[in-house]
Amino acid sequence: MDPTPPFTPPNTYFGPPPFKFTPKGGSISGRAFSITFKVLATFIVLALAAAFVQAWLAGRASGASAGGGWFIAGLLLVAYTWWHILRSVTRLDEQGLYQSWVWDKHMELRELAYGKLIRVRGLEWLIAPRLYVRTLMGKFAVFYASSPEMVAEFERLVSELKTFRSQR
Repeated sequence: MDPTPPFTPPNTYFGPPPFKFTPKGGSISGRAFSITFKVLATFIVLALAAAFVQAWLAGRASGASAGGGWFIAGLLLVAYTWWHILRSVTRLDEQGLYQSWVWDKHMELRELAYGKLIRVRGLEWLIAPRLYVRTLMGKFAVFYASSPEMVAEFERLVSELKTFRSQR
């Protein structure tokens, strides 16, 4: 008779249970930034472009000079960010949070440890509410949302996450 007990595979999951959340309707998405913010960003980009054209026509900023090159590089960076502001969309589904941005953001819901909705009440038409989330491993991300439906789901997610993680 063999004195060793039969082999049992090790437990593959160590740690707190995964967080589960289902948005109303299964999935929700909406623009990340408000129309007012997009218009303001557009105005800033156009004003910077006009300032460069005016300086170039006055002969103070030629494309070959160092100052003109740096201005063009800066203007391109601002324009690239502006393009992403116009196109950015936030999505929440049963699997996670997603936002298209300069670099796309993704956070798995099952890994969430903490969430906080940050907003400036009364200025939500300009400053988009944002959801700050952190995982059990300390990774964090910020997701913007300008639609009231998405903000309501963010509030519900934060409330459920707080309740879920405090049940120890």
